[in-house]
Amino acid sequence: MFHKLPGIAIVIFSMLFCSLSWAQSPENQITVEEFLASLKFQEGKIELPGGIASLNLPETFRYLGPDDAERVLTQGWGNPPGHNTLGMILPAAVNPLGMNGWGVIITYEEDGHVNDEDADGIDYDALLKDMQETMQAENEERKNQGYDALNLVGWAEKPTYDKASHKLYWAKELASDRAAQHSLNYNIRVLGRKGVMVLNAVAGINQIDTIKAEMQNVVAFTNFTPGNGYNDFNAGTDQVAAYGIAALVAGGAAAKLGLFAKLFALALAFKKFVIIGVIGIGAALKNIFSRKNNRNV
Repeated sequence: MFHKLPGIAIVIFSMLFCSLSWAQSPENQITVEEFLASLKFQEGKIELPGGIASLNLPETFRYLGPDDAERVLTQGWGNPPGHNTLGMILPAAVNPLGMNGWGVIITYEEDGHVNDEDADGIDYDALLKDMQETMQAENEERKNQGYDALNLVGWAEKPTYDKASHKLYWAKELASDRAAQHSLNYNIRVLGRKGVMVLNAVAGINQIDTIKAEMQNVVAFTNFTPGNGYNDFNAGTDQVAAYGIAALVAGGAAAKLGLFAKLFALALAFKKFVIIGVIGIGAALKNIFSRKNNRNV
């Protein structure tokens, strides 16, 4: 039998499997089974809101629209409300609220066409160091806002850019002050005519082998609709983004979404702490270039 879900609290349903944070009043308590049954999972060919891109889902994946994705992120995983997403991709065979649950959050940033000419010349080791230092500098403000300090341990998978498909992917290993288990943030960016499709996978670091394999499938079945692809760019009418590939990795379009790091509850005194931490374009580039200028002095 499943426990009831008390307001605001996180209840442990199994010492091995799942936890759920629930932000409703006690009179609206429901079970996990009822919560999952209330989600409108979709399958097959999905056109994302706005018609900017589509998903051609295999049987192994399902999709949730923006409203249901918001419920999973807030009520299921304990994030603060207010995420402007295009929905969420979830593995069909895995309970999203279980210890092995994971998902891919989809957003789109229309900041302009990203020039990829810098892709071959990026020193990702140096970029990682700058990102780590920037995150450390932001931890004091994170603590002031009531969040745990967040540290970037390193690349779980070094950034790779496919120039043929204009798709960029990488993975970061993250740690917070009170988390016994590190968290994995696997990132995909699909470059388009006027902006970037942002896909962030949220999982535990112990799931990295699964996520690496599955995210290659996600890369393959996520594409812009005709007229919105990278090669549809019109230099005479379309805006060019103020950043390139390096800034996408350092912060870029993901900065407006926020970094979701799902940390499991059992190691955290039965509470799932959710880390919302981003490196914005401005902060990241300011740190990177100021350090380069200092080195040249």
